Amino acid sequence: MNNESYGKYFYMLPFSEKTRGKPFITAFFFLIYVVGVVINSSIIIYHMSGVGVAEETLLFVMAYDRYVAICDPLHYNQIMSRRNCILTTIGIWAMAVLNSVMFVQSALYMSSCHSNVIHQFYCDAKSLTQVTCTTTQLFYLVNAVEILLLAFTPLTCTFISYAKIFSDIFKMKSESRKKAFSTCSSHIIVISIYYGAAIIGYFIPDHYKVLNIVFNVLYTNVIPMINPIIYSLQNSSIQSALLGLGRDIFILNKDSRKNLRVQN
Repeated sequence: MNNESYGKYFYMLPFSEKTRGKPFITAFFFLIYVVGVVINSSIIIYHMSGVGVAEETLLFVMAYDRYVAICDPLHYNQIMSRRNCILTTIGIWAMAVLNSVMFVQSALYMSSCHSNVIHQFYCDAKSLTQVTCTTTQLFYLVNAVEILLLAFTPLTCTFISYAKIFSDIFKMKSESRKKAFSTCSSHIIVISIYYGAAIIGYFIPDHYKVLNIVFNVLYTNVIPMINPIIYSLQNSSIQSALLGLGRDIFILNKDSRKNLRVQN
């Protein structure tokens, strides 16, 4: 009889046993999992409208935060005080909830005549108008207010903030300029991806169903998942952990190739 070992548990070890960043790797993948679950759960219960409005406004507030920090640093603690931040957050979520309630209320009185099937991941305004034949004035009013006040206005204010930021950055010395750019880089990347996917998805013709689905997945799932990763890359501890992980993987691969050559 062959000797066999019996084990009650299996251990998953995708990385080397000598990897120093095990807690970081665990936290990294756990964060991705939690973000994916939370975002998809919010889509399933149609919180998507409120979350989207809140995120668009918060992106502008973050741009304004960087504007104050770079262009008016002496008054930063006064302008971005704890009280002001709390009131701003409450106002943003109140506005987002009100917009969602108005959107749902206006959509309840719409009837479908073309089809009752929406080929999309969530019931957005664009997909809803494709299957309905009777719409209310309130529905168009809510959408117009959402596009003008809650999408176009924050985006325009964000551009104005960064125009002023870049104007002041170019007047700085090279060392201060580099530090200021590093402060804004992650937020600029997030804004570019977020609004880029939203604008492209909005202007894609209706008959390109596959592209509509792809950009909606990117807008509603992928972007919220990678946002924490983009912002985390500015953290010096995470940068050190990534460099250490990359160095360990390189050394491990180098040793493996050396052992393979010795065996051959």
